[in-house]
Amino acid sequence: MKDLASQIHGFGKALMMPISVIAAAGIFLGLAAAMQNPAVTGEAFANLHYPQLVIGFIRQVAGAVFANLPLFFAVASAIGLAKAEKPTAAFAAVIGFIGMHVGVSASLAAQGLTAATTTVPALTAHGMAQNAALVYSAEFIPMLGIFTYNMSVLGGVIAGLITVALHNRFYTQVLPTAIGFFGGRRFVPIVTVVVLPLVGLGLSFIWPTVGAGIAWVGQLIGKSGQYGMFLYGFGERLLIPTGLHHILNETVRFTPIGGMTTVDNQTIVGALNIFNTALTHPGLLSDQVVRDATRFLAQGKIPVMMFGLPGAALAMYHCARPEHKKRVKALMMAGMLASFTTGITEPLEFCFIFVSPVLYLLHAALSGLSFMLMDILQVMIGNVQGGAIDLVVFGILGGAKTHWWYPVMLGVIYFPLYYYIFRLVIIRMRVETPGREAEEVEEPARKAVSADERAGNIITGLGGQPNIADVDCCFTRLRVRVKDMRLVIDRTLMLTGASGVKRVSANDVQVIYGPQVEKIAQDVKTSLGVNT
Repeated sequence: MKDLASQIHGFGKALMMPISVIAAAGIFLGLAAAMQNPAVTGEAFANLHYPQLVIGFIRQVAGAVFANLPLFFAVASAIGLAKAEKPTAAFAAVIGFIGMHVGVSASLAAQGLTAATTTVPALTAHGMAQNAALVYSAEFIPMLGIFTYNMSVLGGVIAGLITVALHNRFYTQVLPTAIGFFGGRRFVPIVTVVVLPLVGLGLSFIWPTVGAGIAWVGQLIGKSGQYGMFLYGFGERLLIPTGLHHILNETVRFTPIGGMTTVDNQTIVGALNIFNTALTHPGLLSDQVVRDATRFLAQGKIPVMMFGLPGAALAMYHCARPEHKKRVKALMMAGMLASFTTGITEPLEFCFIFVSPVLYLLHAALSGLSFMLMDILQVMIGNVQGGAIDLVVFGILGGAKTHWWYPVMLGVIYFPLYYYIFRLVIIRMRVETPGREAEEVEEPARKAVSADERAGNIITGLGGQPNIADVDCCFTRLRVRVKDMRLVIDRTLMLTGASGVKRVSANDVQVIYGPQVEKIAQDVKTSLGVNT
């Protein structure tokens, strides 16, 4: 069970790689869409030939990124979960992804299903009703030139997970001397190209049932209306300490649970895919279809991340003891800036979610309420982060149809609401937020240390170099696999600037540093002598 938990957290970490690309590409796509909108830039700029060619090129590049997300998720899953030889795992994942879809395509061809026989005219010619033909035809797509089922990102994840399982089993495989050259890491792509097409054959028979089940869940959420959005926002915040919120988010962003629509005989599945299709093909989708998708995206986060959590940060600063206010001010300012601009919230959230379940649940409930209200008010702001960048690019620059002022209005209410709720709970329940720790565990004043010194202290806090099996990071967390969890010293890690330490399994620990974690992870790896 503990090993399973470790694998699940590793999978959540693996998702971070394509998510970062999605966020960046989405911003470029949103800016390009705004610059091609005459209502934003004016008719004169919209008619300038060369600037519009450049902007159109940017949209094509960003669109190509989203079109190939299934492959990116396959590679990211393999890299994130590979025990060693990660480049080999990535290479094998590409082979596995292609092989799996070739297997699906071969099975479909054997059943008489091809790109020609599944067009709407071909289906209606054989007696199928027009609407049924549209729905059925949309179940198939060309993926990298291969005719296959439209499995979206889930297909990439399946290929990546199976590939990395083969990789971890066979990357040290020793073969007889005569064929020894093909052993070890070279054996992984070989076994992958044998197994994954067979997986594709199997998937071709079970995918219609799987797809129908996912679509049913999506319809159930759709029928639950604003209450479903409250549960989504509430659950997404509750999962923050575990890191599993990434899995929940990717499920609604890239599967029918987040929405499904048909465009030019192709099914677009997932909230983020629908929103990005609207950006790359202006006017192709109705505003209502886009709104139904964006209710899962940035709009529900904006009031919390831009206004609510900064209000909580101000309350924690005001509640700190006078002698600690200088230290707490620096911590809160860094967290507020990250939350307000980019929607990265862990540096602030980890200041209170482990020391006060009451604040944690109130924060989750207010997040769910925000998602519900944005849905009721018909807001239409997409992308994935939820900070000021998303508000400006996808809200204000998107024009009046986005109803961007509603998140701001709710945010104006959320700032004082969070402030007074947090201040009341912290004082009344004596919550040990930063600067209010018990006297026996109060931190001494920190002095500035070099990157090498900090990395050394982190390694010490993790039980020393012999205790560290693997080091990686996501947006805000240093993710470490240790051999003996009893050797990990929370206090030493907190003194290196961490805002929290979370043990997620018997051997996996996460140290929360915030947006600067990438540099910290690099310094730690360098100190450990790890080839990065």
